[in-house]
Order: sequence, then C-alpha cells, then structure tokens
Amino acid sequence: MNKKIALGCLLAVVVLAGILVLWAIGGYNKLVGLKQGVDAKWAEVENQYQRRADLIPNLVQTVSGAANFEKSTLEAVVQARASVGQMKITPGEAPATAEQMKQFEAAQGQLGTALSRLLVISENYPELKANANFQGLQAQLEGTENRITTARGDFTAVVQSYNTAVRKFPAILYAGIMGFSPRPYFESRAGSDVPPAVKFDFGNKP
Repeated sequence: MNKKIALGCLLAVVVLAGILVLWAIGGYNKLVGLKQGVDAKWAEVENQYQRRADLIPNLVQTVSGAANFEKSTLEAVVQARASVGQMKITPGEAPATAEQMKQFEAAQGQLGTALSRLLVISENYPELKANANFQGLQAQLEGTENRITTARGDFTAVVQSYNTAVRKFPAILYAGIMGFSPRPYFESRAGSDVPPAVKFDFGNKP
C-alpha cells in the first residue's frame, strides 16, 4: 500500500511538473511574440524616419539653387540630418531604455524642427514655389510625416501590450530573468507628435 501511495504521489508530482513546464513555455513564447511585435513596429518607425532623411539631400540641393537662400538654415538641416545618422541603437531592436528613446527622439525632433523652418522660409521664394521638383519633394515630405505619426502610434500600441504582459502576474516573476524588460514609449512634449507644417498653397500666391 505504501508503495502505491508513494507511486501515486510521484506521479502527481510529475504531472504537476509537466503542467508547470508547459505553462512556462507558453508564457515564454507569448512574451517572445510580443517582443517581436514591438521590434517589428519599431523597424517601421525607423523606416519612415529614414525615408524622411533620404529626401533631405535632394531638397537641400533644390533649395540651395534659389538666389540668396539663407545659408544658416540649410546648414542646420544638414547638421541635424548628420546627428540622426550618428544615433546608435541595437540593430533590429527597439530602444531598451528611456535614455535611448530620449536621445533618438531628440535627434529626430531637431531634424524635424530644422526641416520645418527650411520649408517655411522657402515659401518666400517664388522660384521655389514654381519649381516642380520642390513641389514633388514637399508632397513626399508631407506624406512621410503622416506615415511617421502613424508608425509612432502603432509602436506605442504594441509597446503597451508588451509592457502590460511583462508586468502581469505571474510573468513579472520570471520576465526580467529571461530578458523581457518593459520598453520605453515615445515621451514627446505636447504637440511634438503633430507633423511639421510643410503644406503650401501654390495657387493663391504670386
């Protein structure tokens, strides 16, 4: 009888251990999937910001052809674009710390501000407003800014889902040990998520 009881207890322990292992594997796989979702949406954020950066050389070249265009404005855009290119974040992964996110957003914000100023000043140059290449670049930039806003929103949504899963019980007991730490959101100042004013009315002004 004692052997049967011991065997039954052993079997119960094995079954329980198996259930716990399966539960742990399921929890781990869920976190892996959520993290991959975060990284995928971050890649789209980077793609859209890179799209904007790739448009700038042609824009600067076009604008610099205008007589007496402000040199300091052009230099600010070029320097801001260079700063963005120097940002070092682990390839293929979203920023792991709030400091990394802050640095990324500061660099992109500086470029956005410089670019917005360049385009606003360009409105004072009739030859630019009549330039088909400039008009095309303006349209592409406007579309890119809208894509950036959408990509940021999608990224925030998946980060929220991931962070919620990481902080929930029982995942909070093992997530950190397995390398699943909460990821930072964009923490922009009020209004910074509004695309720069890059739209011009080419038909109403001489």
